[in-house]
Amino acid sequence: MQPKDTFFSRKLNINCRGDLIDLSQAKIMGILNITPDSFYDGGKYYQEDEVLKRVDLMVKDGCDIIDIGAYSSRPGANNISTTEELKRLTPVLNNIRKSFPGLIISVDTFRSEVATEVVKNYEVDIINDISAGELDSKMFEIIADLNVPYIMMHMQGTPNNMQDNPKYDNVVKTVTDYFVEKINKLKLYGVNDVIIDPGFGFGKTIEHNYQLLHHLNDFKIFELPILAGVSRKSMIFKTLDSTPEESLNGTSVLNTIAILNGANILRVHDVKEAKETIKLTTKFLGSKVDNWYD
Repeated sequence: MQPKDTFFSRKLNINCRGDLIDLSQAKIMGILNITPDSFYDGGKYYQEDEVLKRVDLMVKDGCDIIDIGAYSSRPGANNISTTEELKRLTPVLNNIRKSFPGLIISVDTFRSEVATEVVKNYEVDIINDISAGELDSKMFEIIADLNVPYIMMHMQGTPNNMQDNPKYDNVVKTVTDYFVEKINKLKLYGVNDVIIDPGFGFGKTIEHNYQLLHHLNDFKIFELPILAGVSRKSMIFKTLDSTPEESLNGTSVLNTIAILNGANILRVHDVKEAKETIKLTTKFLGSKVDNWYD
């Protein structure tokens, strides 16, 4: 496939199989890790009945998208083959599609082969790539061919080494420059639906994460939807000297800040609380008092 000379326009919606999803009000992406070793919920959702119960609960709690990951990207996680990743994914996708036919499904993968398989054979709607094509040089071309929304995240290094003393002269500028390069490449391939994710916790110190959160609004310069994934991460529990299990309240606080700073999608473990966060924050943003003083 030859790159095409096309340009992005202002987009706060994504096209999922012909349906336009409006992201002008923040949406919830519920996390479903079907891995034995994810940092928070590894091993919880591996059996078929547990997976379907989990998805059913997230749907009832108000999630808009389910993001399924079969490859743990926590620091130091074990590498698995493409075959093993697909072995974990395909039965889960098959069961979810049968039970929830209208559900918007995202798959968290950095492999173009996996992206091709799940989109073509299991009607996956979105590909969520933690490496923005860095770990698979074919990914951008494949996404263009598949014609599905693409979430690209900034990560310094790989999951195995990303937290080995990450350094930046200016983390906000580095991530901005990174997206400039990646977006320009995607433009040439004619990819129409792109969501950017600054990659909280992926090759960043706690201070880097908070600098990115503080400047999240700066990424509006790209005129693309922004995803924030802070749920139960170390930027919360290390700051509070607690644990991932004790980080729900902290997650809600940072999700609120993310929405106030321009996030269009919250990627979360706890859908009900995220839904409440969005509802209250939206109410706050939409409220004003005129002539408050006579």
